[in-house]
Amino acid sequence: MKAVGSQLKHRVLVLIISFCFNTSHQLTEQQVCELCSGTVLNDTAVGRLCSTSAGRIDRRCCLKSDNKSDPERIIGLDLSNCTLTDVKDLSGASTASMIDLSLNPLVNISDAIFQGFVELNYLILPQDLLCLGGNTSWEKVEVKDGNRICKGQINMCNQTGQLSVTCPENSLCGRYGPGFFECSCADNYHGYKCLREGEFPSLNVFASLGAATVVLTFLLWITQRRKVKPL
Repeated sequence: MKAVGSQLKHRVLVLIISFCFNTSHQLTEQQVCELCSGTVLNDTAVGRLCSTSAGRIDRRCCLKSDNKSDPERIIGLDLSNCTLTDVKDLSGASTASMIDLSLNPLVNISDAIFQGFVELNYLILPQDLLCLGGNTSWEKVEVKDGNRICKGQINMCNQTGQLSVTCPENSLCGRYGPGFFECSCADNYHGYKCLREGEFPSLNVFASLGAATVVLTFLLWITQRRKVKPL
């Protein structure tokens, strides 16, 4: 019974965290799609991707859901010809497989902006910009019609998916965007440099965080209530 109860609590906790994450993630997606006026045109690269993938165009994004129970996610982002001089945050489009930033007066883009973009396999940039992560991060780089096209993101980890020499012991190397990788603890390991063996005490940790959040919220509510003047 204890084992069943523990599994049930863990599943409930995961559902709560997933719900909160998806809610905030959808808001970020909406902001990304509204970074530029207009909508995705059918004869553009993102427009053709959306058509062949049976996606749905929403402003500057192509959205798609794998099944009816899953929320829609961005698979294509078209910010071409938006007079953008700087790009600081595209985190809401981290699920995109294609991003078009062409025809913008961009001088430089930080590689860090595309951390976590593991699905990105087609990136269109102004010709004067280099592919994010360098040419070695892409299978093919070509200049065409005044644009630089970066195709096929390369996995920076070794091809076997086993322990990487660049990651600590008891950890695995994983993709984390063009030119990036991340080290995650192998099964049954956690903590600093994955040195602790055993299951991570997620229930205790998040329960403590939840309790602290409730207490702080209550204290803020009391404080604000004192400032409210009666009618």
